[in-house]
Amino acid sequence: MRFDRRTPHGSVRPGAAQTRSEYKRRFFDSGASVPFVREPIVPDASTPQHDSVAGYARRPVTRCTGVSRKHLLRSERLLETVAECPRLVIVTHDNPDPDAISSGWAIATLLRERAGRRPRFLAGGEVLRAENRQMMELLDPPLELVDSFEPSGDTAVILVDCGVNGSNHLLFHSNADIVAVIDHHQQTGKCATRFKDIRPSVAACASIATQYLREQNIFPSTRLATALMYGIHTETAGFETSHSQTDRRALRWLTGFANPDWLAEIQNAPLPREYFTDLVLALQNTFLYDGAAFCLLPKVSGPEVVGEVADLIIRCKDVAYALCAGAWEADALVSIRTKPGTRSAARLAAETLRGLGHSGGHEHRAGGKIADLRTGQITESLEDELRQRWLNACNVERTRGTRLIAPRDIRQIL
Repeated sequence: MRFDRRTPHGSVRPGAAQTRSEYKRRFFDSGASVPFVREPIVPDASTPQHDSVAGYARRPVTRCTGVSRKHLLRSERLLETVAECPRLVIVTHDNPDPDAISSGWAIATLLRERAGRRPRFLAGGEVLRAENRQMMELLDPPLELVDSFEPSGDTAVILVDCGVNGSNHLLFHSNADIVAVIDHHQQTGKCATRFKDIRPSVAACASIATQYLREQNIFPSTRLATALMYGIHTETAGFETSHSQTDRRALRWLTGFANPDWLAEIQNAPLPREYFTDLVLALQNTFLYDGAAFCLLPKVSGPEVVGEVADLIIRCKDVAYALCAGAWEADALVSIRTKPGTRSAARLAAETLRGLGHSGGHEHRAGGKIADLRTGQITESLEDELRQRWLNACNVERTRGTRLIAPRDIRQIL
């Protein structure tokens, strides 16, 4: 069977005809080479109409027949899974980052363009970091930030960039009908949803969402493409540089749609003065224990500070592992970074916070939270316990640390 790659208007691109196996080997990552037939499911009169993403008309929803589900493209399986759901909601993790925001936006676009659906896109908390707020203001993604969410009985939920067993999203401890999970984090526990696409080997969830758009021949708007590119960039920053084929293909494809001027504007967002105060205090409060760095801030001006400090400390030549913790409102936030060739940051976070709080992350970037501090600040006993757990996790026997910046060095400069 021949598989013709068509333009948005239906005409075959010159020289684009190829076998399905050739097409998938060239443009996608997985799935077997099997012929399939699309059976149109024409939306009824109640299906909302909408504008197209890139100026071309929506195609009707399709159900694939004559082939087992495991051989379908991932995007086809997702569309088939949600086809009969009366209501749909997309939920991503609390305090969403660019990867979460752009991924959920892309999945909403997929459902709109190929299923005629307009799902809500929700997250808890707030958008942190100056760059992320700049992205929200400039690109205006369809994200709703809410304090809580109780889905009705006929509402199906798609989790994006977070897992069923995670504690960092609106549906933690909820009995919601979660029908799909699209994520790239290492999972804890079982995931028994009807559809799941969980790929820890992929650097960014935005790359997975971009693959879905490519599979369905949906051209993203400039705003969406810019968001997806920035989402991938943030997930591959620092030492999280293990790009999979999915990431590389997504970046190449999105380059033709994104606006580089907008990317530069987001990356160079203005910073408040409090940011620099936190930065100075963090450098003064960082201690080195052989190759492990430990930094604790009694209070931070914003929850994004701990991650940015950890990003900076891990760049120190003599540091292989870095932990930064800080009190924000009633919680203690923790960020962990590791260098390539060392231990997994996600595992170090789990070992350090086991029994104290929750954690999650990647090979070289991870974070966690100790909720509901009794006094609203990190006590001396909690600081000592965190430090000892961190050093034990890093297999460091040294108990007396040296300051990253000695006080005498500061005095000499002043």
